[in-house]
Amino acid sequence: MCLPISTVTTHDKPTYVVDDIIHYCVSNMPGAVAHTATLALTNATLPYVIELANKGAQQAIFDNSNLLNGVNIFQGKVTHQAVAESLDYQHSSVSF
Repeated sequence: MCLPISTVTTHDKPTYVVDDIIHYCVSNMPGAVAHTATLALTNATLPYVIELANKGAQQAIFDNSNLLNGVNIFQGKVTHQAVAESLDYQHSSVSF
């Protein structure tokens, strides 16, 4: 649903054509394949969970830029620019 021409479709009629391009926009696809989606999500997130558990949040965030990029609030300050702007809060960088 990130394109202006996106239209929600269903499993009964999952595709539509615009400018000779087939589009597929069934919403909540993970819900249709819950077991597979759970395995995929677990495989993608488990390494981060283990890193957080082994190092603690602060050290893991410091060591891993992917975790750092996912921080929205740190030590009571809004550290994600878009979140700060949407809430009309002051933006602060993550600092240790």
